[in-house]
Amino acid sequence: MNSFPQNALGMVQKMTETAAEAPAQAIAFQGAPGANSHLAAMEYAPDCLTLPCFSFEDALDAVKTGAAGSAIIPIENSLHGRVADIHFLLPESGLHIVAEHFMRIRHCLMAKSADAKIKTAMSHPQALGQCRHYLRAHDIIPVAYADTAAAAAYVAQHDDPHAAAIAPPLAAQIYGLQPIANAIEDEDHNMTRFVLLAPEATVPEANGPTMTTFIFEVKNVPAALYKAMGGFATNGVNMTKLESYQEGSSFSASKFYADIEGAPGDPAVDRALEELDFHCNSVRLLGSYRQARPRTMAG
Repeated sequence: MNSFPQNALGMVQKMTETAAEAPAQAIAFQGAPGANSHLAAMEYAPDCLTLPCFSFEDALDAVKTGAAGSAIIPIENSLHGRVADIHFLLPESGLHIVAEHFMRIRHCLMAKSADAKIKTAMSHPQALGQCRHYLRAHDIIPVAYADTAAAAAYVAQHDDPHAAAIAPPLAAQIYGLQPIANAIEDEDHNMTRFVLLAPEATVPEANGPTMTTFIFEVKNVPAALYKAMGGFATNGVNMTKLESYQEGSSFSASKFYADIEGAPGDPAVDRALEELDFHCNSVRLLGSYRQARPRTMAG
C-alpha cells in the first residue's frame, strides 16, 4: 500500500477498510483511486466495493487471500494491444475467468495549472502508447509510471510546473488537477477488454453466446500448430484470439493463449478441444463465461 503516492494513501486506506467489511462484494483492481480499472469495476458492478492494489499480482493475491471476492484485470486494448500478461498471471494464481467487460477509454491531459507549459506527461505505458500521436505533435516527453491515476496523484503532490499526467478525467477531480486537454487518445474507438477473475469457475447460462479462454503448448514437431487448429475449423468453432508466448529460456516449444466462442459441453467445442489435446503437451482451460459483446459479424 505504501507504494502509492502519499496523497492517494488516505483514499486507499479508507477503501481497503470498507472492502474488509464485506470482502465478498469487493472487486480488487490495479491502480490508485480514479484509475481506468477502478472505473471498469464500478461500471461492471455499480454496487460493488472497490479495492485498490498497487500491482496486478497484488489484485490477484487479494482474491486468493479472501480480501476480495474477485479482481478485474485489463488484458487487451484496441489501440495498443496486450495490457496484462494474463497467460502468465492467471495460471500462477489458480483463479478463473468468470466474466468479461469492455470499456471505452478516454484520456485527459492534466496538470496543476490550466495554463502550464507542458514538457513531460506521466502515465501508465499503455496510456502513453494510446496517446503517442498527441504527445509527439505537442513535443511532450512521455514518462512511464505504475498507473494513470497514481501518475495524477504524483503530479499533484510535486511542484514541477512543466509536468502533466494522462489519466481519466475523474482523476483530475480526485487529486485537484486542472484538465489541459480532453480525449487525447489517438482514435475515438479506444476500447479496453477487462476480465473478472474469481476463485471458482462458472458454468455460463445456455441461453446466450459464450467464450472460453485457454492456454496450450503444442508438441515440438513439424506442423503441430496447424494440426492442433484443424479441429476448430472442421467443427465450426470460431477462434477470436490466438497469441504465442514463451516461458523460460529453452525456446523448445511454443505456448499459446486462445479465446474461442462456445464452451465445454457444446459437442463441437468438445470435439475441437479433444483434437487440440491430441496434438499438445498440455491444455489448460482458464474459464468459460458469457460474451459481453458479439464477436461473430453478421454476413
